[in-house]
Formats: sequence, C-alpha cells, structure tokens
Amino acid sequence: MNTISIIGAGSIGSAIAHLLAQAGIPFAIANSRGPASLAALVEELGPTAKAVSASEAAKADLVFLAVNWSKIPSAVQGLGPWDGRIVVDTNNPIEAPAFKAVDLQGLASSAVVASLVPGARVVKAFNHLPPALLAQPSAKGGKRVMFYSGENTAAKAVVAKLIAQLGFAGIDLGGTEQGRLAQFPGGPLPALDLVKFG
Repeated sequence: MNTISIIGAGSIGSAIAHLLAQAGIPFAIANSRGPASLAALVEELGPTAKAVSASEAAKADLVFLAVNWSKIPSAVQGLGPWDGRIVVDTNNPIEAPAFKAVDLQGLASSAVVASLVPGARVVKAFNHLPPALLAQPSAKGGKRVMFYSGENTAAKAVVAKLIAQLGFAGIDLGGTEQGRLAQFPGGPLPALDLVKFG
C-alpha cells in the first residue's frame, strides 16, 4: 500500500481522517468545494494530512469514498479509469437529512457503488458504525469490531491490514451479498456495538 486518500470530508470522512492521522499514516483528503475549504481540517489533523482535488485523490492506491448517497454519482464522475485501485465504500443507501432508505431495486449497495467506479476493487467497510464510535477503535478494554466485505480477496486483505493498523478488530463477512448484513438500513449488524477482547 503506497497511497491513501479520502473523498468526502463530512462526519464519516473526517472520522476516518482522524484515525489515519492518529496512526501516523500519510493521506490526502478531498471534497466537492476544493482543497482551500479543507485548510482548517488539515491543520487540525497534522502533518500526515494533505488537502487535494478530487481528481488527485482518486489516483491513490486506496480511496475511501465517504459522501452522502445521493452525491456519489457526481462525486466520482470523470475520476476514472480506476485500473484496479481499491475503493473503500463507506456509504449507506439513505437520503440525508430525512434518513429515508433508497430503493436499490434489490441490489446490494456496494454493487451500485461498484457500477459507478468500473475497474475499481470495491471493499465495503467503515459504514456500520456511527461517527462517534468510528472515532474510537478501542472500547471497554478491547477492540471495536469492524466488518468488511467484497469480491476481491487481495483487496480485502489490504483493507483488513489497514483496519488492524487503525486499532479495530476486523471481521470478513464474505462477498458483496453477505455485506448486506452490515448495510444500513436493513442489515442486523449496524444496530450492534461489538467489541472483541483478547
């Protein structure tokens, strides 16, 4: 793993940025308003963070996609080709701020995201915990559980290593369909705050 970036600087994107900064991992972050709008956040995050354009962020080896569901198509438009890079899908199919579920016509949400980033290796993760819990990998003397899923075994291994590096206990749910278990709304796992001991 050479480079990491985040597209989206809302609550989830910022929580992931803080995790990376705390772990001393260099990364870039982008949003729809341009690098200048992220100056205060980057200053807060410290020397491992860098604000960039979305097109520059998309060139990273691993890209966290952390934007509101309805904004995903515009956020990734024109950012390809993805050429096998890893996209971590942190999104849930809900419309903010009403928290209304989006009708995906029977598809898993990651399947929809994968169709928007053709050529990318999509791994679903960092989506089932609210930002306040996402910011705290350590809990009650153990490690907070982080679920992940996807079709590409090698990409999942990279994400699993990063999950562990950030202090979580990773659990592989399987493929895209199994990832529905951690999808919100609908899946049973987002309702749980699980901690692994030992």
